[in-house]
Amino acid sequence: MSAKKKYNIRFRIWFYADDDKFLGKGRVELLERIKEVGSITNAAKGMKMSYRQAWQMVKEMNESANEILVEKSLGGKGGGGASITKAGERAITQFHDFEQKVNRFIAEESKKLTI
Repeated sequence: MSAKKKYNIRFRIWFYADDDKFLGKGRVELLERIKEVGSITNAAKGMKMSYRQAWQMVKEMNESANEILVEKSLGGKGGGGASITKAGERAITQFHDFEQKVNRFIAEESKKLTI
């Protein structure tokens, strides 16, 4: 018999709006990057994804949320941009709070595994 293995539990959190995926780790990261850089384009570059993919994620989040999470400003002399709304800030905070609670629960339950 080989050495005793240590088991752990892995999970991925998704918030759903009705039956549609709404908010997960990648989308929260996108919101945080938009907040940081003020641009969907630069946020997408920082995550190594296309602008189209990032814009699609923003569009889906905004359509699924009860309030707009990301506001776009149209380009002009200085170019356009994007910003996170108060609802977007709450979404980020609530996701991280929930994730921390689940992480603590999983860590405790993992200690009890006796397979």
